[in-house]
Amino acid sequence: MVKLEQPIENFILPATGGSNFSLADYSGKTVIVYFYPKDDTPGCTTEGQDFRDHWSAFLNKNCIIVGVSRDSLNSHEKFKEKMQFPFDLLSDIDEKVCNLFDVLKMKNMYGKQVRGIERSTFVIDGQGILRKEWRSVKVPGHVQEVLDFVSTI
Repeated sequence: MVKLEQPIENFILPATGGSNFSLADYSGKTVIVYFYPKDDTPGCTTEGQDFRDHWSAFLNKNCIIVGVSRDSLNSHEKFKEKMQFPFDLLSDIDEKVCNLFDVLKMKNMYGKQVRGIERSTFVIDGQGILRKEWRSVKVPGHVQEVLDFVSTI
């Protein structure tokens, strides 16, 4: 499991655009990894749009953004195209990275307990150190909070 102020082990996941994302490829850049429950649902759409709308500000801070869920690459491709996201979405079908970041939780959905992704965001600095985490994220204002934080590192 990841810990603040500790290095994050390299991980590789399939990404939109037909490539693989490897954390090690982004040494020297701040990497923002946001986990979200499901493609094309209201909260996940709003969160992705907020990251999209602040994309240039993150680029100016030497950041890259990736979104992670358990959805298929096909679902990710459709969602990314529909929302015109300039960043990649990563498919974690086998939950390897979700488990690394400990974002799978039991949640109530329509009165039933289901296991799903707890909306969470992590900032990894250019040396691969976890600098900040947000768990149980509420979407309104969150992306601005992340941008404000990366402006300090």
